[in-house]
Amino acid sequence: MTGVSTLGQALRQIENLGLQQSQLSDLSKQLASGKKSQSYSGLNTDALTSLRSRTELTSIDIYINNIERADTTINLTLTAVKEFQAQAGNFSSTLVNFLQEGDHLQGEDVFYDDPATPEDDAIRVGKTSSEIDTEFQAVINHATNLFDFFGELLNTKQGDRYLLAGADSLNKPYNDNGTLDASISTLLKDWKNGVISTDEIISDLFDGTALNGNSNAITDANIGFSSSLSNGTAGDVFVRADENSEFKYTALANERSFRDIMVIMSVMKNENLPPIIDVYEDGIYPGTPDAKGAPGATAAEQQDNFYKLYNAMASKAAKAIDDIDQIRFSLETVRVQMNETKQSQSDQKQLLLNTVSNIEDVDINEVAVRITTLQTQLQASYNVTALTQKLTLANFLT
Repeated sequence: MTGVSTLGQALRQIENLGLQQSQLSDLSKQLASGKKSQSYSGLNTDALTSLRSRTELTSIDIYINNIERADTTINLTLTAVKEFQAQAGNFSSTLVNFLQEGDHLQGEDVFYDDPATPEDDAIRVGKTSSEIDTEFQAVINHATNLFDFFGELLNTKQGDRYLLAGADSLNKPYNDNGTLDASISTLLKDWKNGVISTDEIISDLFDGTALNGNSNAITDANIGFSSSLSNGTAGDVFVRADENSEFKYTALANERSFRDIMVIMSVMKNENLPPIIDVYEDGIYPGTPDAKGAPGATAAEQQDNFYKLYNAMASKAAKAIDDIDQIRFSLETVRVQMNETKQSQSDQKQLLLNTVSNIEDVDINEVAVRITTLQTQLQASYNVTALTQKLTLANFLT
């Protein structure tokens, strides 16, 4: 029974009510989510643009995350490198401030008066004690204390990865396995025994490779660097910053500056370095020294050879410290490049977010007004429907 209304009018009214209720439901969802539609199909012709923009946003987020992770790694690497440089600088100052005069030994001088030349003055040939003075001992102590610390810096880690190991980051780049100390000891003994000259021991210490014909050269393997670093197979470390850019930020534990500092520290702490001149505890010469000094026929010659080696190490230390600046500069340059790329990516991301927002987002105020208007319309429709349902022929005629 539909009163005086026709069936068609009733169906239209029901259809209108259903449409208004559907619109109200959609608007309620938009108000709650802030989005025009819960699916891409509801965006009509703009759906493809939104999908493409969101795909680009995903790629940009990946690149930004890559840059941020690389920046953290570089920052930790720089911290280790700066500390290495700072402490090496302190030790370099210790070397420079060491007084390069005398033999820095306790005890009495030992002289030799050659009977073949009685007219000549007696020549100083050694000392009666191998005990070094506090100044020389301070240099040795400083080297001893820093050596292990430098090793720890070369093995700086981020999580389970070593930062100065190149692409071979799961393997420790440096191991103090005793080979460096043993190699240095052999060279110092050969030097003091006259097997090699002062120039030759300097070359042996700093040539870095035996490939140039120097079979006694201290190699990376002697120092204790990993096989991948020693063989040059560690590989570089890169960061993918965008679709077309890849930045290298490799810093290796066996960089020339680092390896030279490790060699210098090992020499200065080696027990075979002192004494500077020969020691004859009984004060009798000629005879077999109780402790050998640097090569030379007299104490003066021995001092000259010792300080020649010492100055070579001081000079190498100063150069190594300067060269570390190049490592830092390289890493800092990559950081600048990455940050510029990151800013570009962030700007592009904001543009894409604006595009997505314009397509997908709704104006909350506009939706609220539309909901209020639709609620009013829906209430009016309910009232009309109710009145229509109450109509009878008698009521209509009255």
